Amino acid sequence: MPVRVTESSTPSQVSGTNSGDTSPPACTLLSVGQFYLQTFSGTQNVSSLQKEEAWRVNVRIQGCDLEHGYLCGTMEALNVPMADTPVVTFWEGEIVDTKNYTFYTGKWEASPEDDKRHWTKFPSFSPLLSQVEVDGGKSLDLSNYPYIFMRWKEQYFVNVGTDCGLTIAGFYYVCFSCSDGSISGFYYDPNSSPFQKLELKSTNEGRSGYSFSSYELQ
Repeated sequence: MPVRVTESSTPSQVSGTNSGDTSPPACTLLSVGQFYLQTFSGTQNVSSLQKEEAWRVNVRIQGCDLEHGYLCGTMEALNVPMADTPVVTFWEGEIVDTKNYTFYTGKWEASPEDDKRHWTKFPSFSPLLSQVEVDGGKSLDLSNYPYIFMRWKEQYFVNVGTDCGLTIAGFYYVCFSCSDGSISGFYYDPNSSPFQKLELKSTNEGRSGYSFSSYELQ
């Protein structure tokens, strides 16, 4: 949620229509009964050519539907200079599972070249690049890959109005590490400073690595 530059309309839903039988990565699965909120804390670098700036950020996974490659949650930005209170947004996400979603976004003003420029910021994406250039990664089997790639799109402000001085016109390219529970991301919005980096650490450790929660919002 960078500083607002221009207004832009945002989609209200995230949906997938592709079919296939690729299973989600094993590290995202939880045993029955483990329905806790997965939380992450860290920073987002919102520096521009004019100044260096970073916000503290908390993220909470509120729901996850692995079969349809969907998850949602909230993002809380603290110490935002133009806000009197922490700014909370609700976001919806797409899990790149090659069944519901590929590495090509196809919306939100992101071209295939924009996608590749952002995905290649993640070292863990490098082994996948050649196949992604062929078919967007549709033929990749990511079921046992130690990283999960996603897109997070903020949908609305939870506790402030749209006149808060921030924008949610863009979206995040996100990479989740199954081994240490860390999340890194890069914000994309043609009207904001490029490659604003999100860095988060999990605050919920399971018995064997880290995982997303699997309960759904009512």
